[in-house]
Amino acid sequence: PDAFPVEQPCEQGTDAVCKDQDAPEYDFSGSRILIAEDNLLNLEIVTELMGMVGAEIEAASTGLEAVELFTASEIGYYDLILMDVQMPDMDGYEASRTIRAMERDDAATIPILAMTANAFMEDERRSLESGMDGHLSKPLDIHHVYATINEFLNRRRGA
Repeated sequence: PDAFPVEQPCEQGTDAVCKDQDAPEYDFSGSRILIAEDNLLNLEIVTELMGMVGAEIEAASTGLEAVELFTASEIGYYDLILMDVQMPDMDGYEASRTIRAMERDDAATIPILAMTANAFMEDERRSLESGMDGHLSKPLDIHHVYATINEFLNRRRGA
């Protein structure tokens, strides 16, 4: 899969990933996010963006690895999963279905958000049918990403 750009207005001559002036309004400190992404550049970008708002990140490079990390974790260890849909060994759809089918208290409630270049309604429907809670299209709109994750984390915290 190709690397995806992050839609973020930057001044000419600045780094490719710009600090978002609105990022400080979000504070994901104390949240643990599992990122399933096989493209190292994409993983690096998403990890940086989540780190800018205080989230603790763990990464998987395949859907199978994401399932294994979730399975090995204590109940409630992860607060949210960002799941690429096109990965080797097990795609994000199958990984989500596998997690949802687990017999553990958090398997049905952990927020799982698809990250994909596929932005058609059919793709969003497929994400939801596989047990994902939302669909983030690449290129990622950082404002939308932060707002969406914040909404799911607040729901999970009961805020």
